[in-house]
Amino acid sequence: MIRVGIVDDEILAREVLEEYCSKINNFELILSTGNPLEFINFMQQNDLDLVFLDIEMPELNGMEILRSMIRPPKVILTTAYSEFALESYNYGVVDYLLKPIKIERFLKAINKVTASKLTDSKQRSGSEDLQIKHDGMPVNIPFYSILYIQSFGNYLKIFTDSRMYLIADTLINITTLLSENFQRTHKSYIANLNRVSKASRTHLLIEADKVPVSAMYKVVVSKKLEALAKL
Repeated sequence: MIRVGIVDDEILAREVLEEYCSKINNFELILSTGNPLEFINFMQQNDLDLVFLDIEMPELNGMEILRSMIRPPKVILTTAYSEFALESYNYGVVDYLLKPIKIERFLKAINKVTASKLTDSKQRSGSEDLQIKHDGMPVNIPFYSILYIQSFGNYLKIFTDSRMYLIADTLINITTLLSENFQRTHKSYIANLNRVSKASRTHLLIEADKVPVSAMYKVVVSKKLEALAKL
């Protein structure tokens, strides 16, 4: 089953999506809310596979929610304003639905989700290697050899013990392929917490490099490092 959430402050929009989701056999609707803060709190203790996320909402909009999430699920954005479409794809969303959402367009977005083999995502994250394509060739990088990953425009720099790999991808996408010991520390960085030798409020020391820690992530980074120290 695919665990689904709906986050939209418009009641009628939620009801339409709830009805559409009820027609998909392998969908299990877990959360439907108009409160973005309720969704964020829910995700701190629970997992979802797919979220229909409205862009324009009070308190927090959909783009702000995406930027704040450390390990986001697959996301289909919904909105009445088409001007957000281009920016939304910078955050690795599956699709972008313009309101009012027609059932045909909804089904097309769902097909993109199933084509991406969503239900296998947890199995991939449990692998011992990161599987990438570098210069058109498949490469397996052992998790333990990865120091940190840095966003670089439309590319990622993957720093390892032996070399740096430059690939076309986003931090949000690659996060779904990493083990639990990898943590977003900054809008542009993911660190392998197993390789941290020293930590401060503003950065992590990994080998000879300093990986920045922003205010948004410092609490979760600190808690994960404390948990690892107890193992």
